[in-house]
Amino acid sequence: MKLIVNIFLLFFIAVTAVRADGTAIDKVYHPYVQELEREIEWRIISADGEQMHRFGIGTSISDRLFVEAYLLAKEGDNDNFNITAYELEAKWQLSEQGEYAADWGVVIELEKERHDTNWELATGLIAVKEWRRWVGTANLWAIYEWGDTIHNELESSLALQARYRYSRYFEPAIEFYSGKGTRGLGPVIMGDIKLSGRKKLHWEAGAIIGLDSETADNTWRFLTEFEF
Repeated sequence: MKLIVNIFLLFFIAVTAVRADGTAIDKVYHPYVQELEREIEWRIISADGEQMHRFGIGTSISDRLFVEAYLLAKEGDNDNFNITAYELEAKWQLSEQGEYAADWGVVIELEKERHDTNWELATGLIAVKEWRRWVGTANLWAIYEWGDTIHNELESSLALQARYRYSRYFEPAIEFYSGKGTRGLGPVIMGDIKLSGRKKLHWEAGAIIGLDSETADNTWRFLTEFEF
């Protein structure tokens, strides 16, 4: 596991001069996988009059591996709602919770645009560290894009989150994002609503403020996950 982490860190350092296209603001991943877990997910990223939607359905393959399929869609000012891409994602939990000073995981995503022969392969290293009621999470991404209508290029992005575990129902956090055309910081709130049996509803809402002229002044992000 340490060898995988070291290789990824070296790879990330090598490409930090280049950052991901579009906005880097999105979900901050944790590394944990629950056996027999299934979920339905909906994300919204809203900025500059456009909304990006991501609809997913996923299931755990084992107590270490979780896979999910997504439809990506865009909604503009004219209320047109168009599916733009398809994505497959796999999350691998590298270490048991509490086994090391930090908990580790890896996410791999393969995305295909709907109308063009353009592809994106992304690999994210996940690290989580706990300090009493505080939880710090880092996602380091390396991304490769290729296709007929885009330049082949290697990119990277970074997402950081500091979260306070006030209660299961309400956890405030602050998040930082860095990517090509994106540098933002802002508050996020989240929580879990326990339902019957193994069912649970997880929700997140955040307002990310742009820190430079390339980033939207305000980016809103929303997420709901129904786990069963």
